[in-house]
Amino acid sequence: MKTIRYNKNDTDAIIQTLLSGKTVAFPTDTVYGLGVIYDEHALATLKQAKGRAETKPIPTMVASYTQLEQIAEINETALKLIHSFMPGALTLVLKKKACVPDFVTNGKPTIAVRMPDDPFVLDLIAKCQGPLLVSSANRSDEASTHYASEVLEQLEGRIHAIVMGEAQGNTASTIIDVSEANIKILRKGEISEAEIHNALQIKEEHK
Repeated sequence: MKTIRYNKNDTDAIIQTLLSGKTVAFPTDTVYGLGVIYDEHALATLKQAKGRAETKPIPTMVASYTQLEQIAEINETALKLIHSFMPGALTLVLKKKACVPDFVTNGKPTIAVRMPDDPFVLDLIAKCQGPLLVSSANRSDEASTHYASEVLEQLEGRIHAIVMGEAQGNTASTIIDVSEANIKILRKGEISEAEIHNALQIKEEHK
């Protein structure tokens, strides 16, 4: 396929491409993302483009707290982290609500959700009138991407469109599982463990 190039001011065309179930790469506050709407075929297309295992779920991006609480169960721990770091480079793994289709989470009871600190991406999600499934815009097991040129090196002809530009960061989001009583940091990222503990008022043990 031919990968269409868009600029950020091509908002209407970008939204129409997403709403038609196609894959679009775009810069975020962390690294470049590759997104699709909540659609089973679109999700399969995204995974195929990345060479990602079919059984591995793709995280969700939301534009607001309202969208977040519509799809996930928010406990007290999650609420503290949301107030401290969202929008931002934080992905929370939460228990999903029954309204979330099973294909979104591969039948798992949890969902990974992030609210990016990027006005363009937030506007894009809001105008799509629903959350997007967004993974890093790179082939699986390859380096994450910062520039549009890096995305095209890996995914040219494998994705429908790309928003040309440059991501704001070089590090992916920190992923924290807060679905159970004891939190687990699943991936270290831009937000440090110390910052997380401080937000939760967890005292470090002296070594």
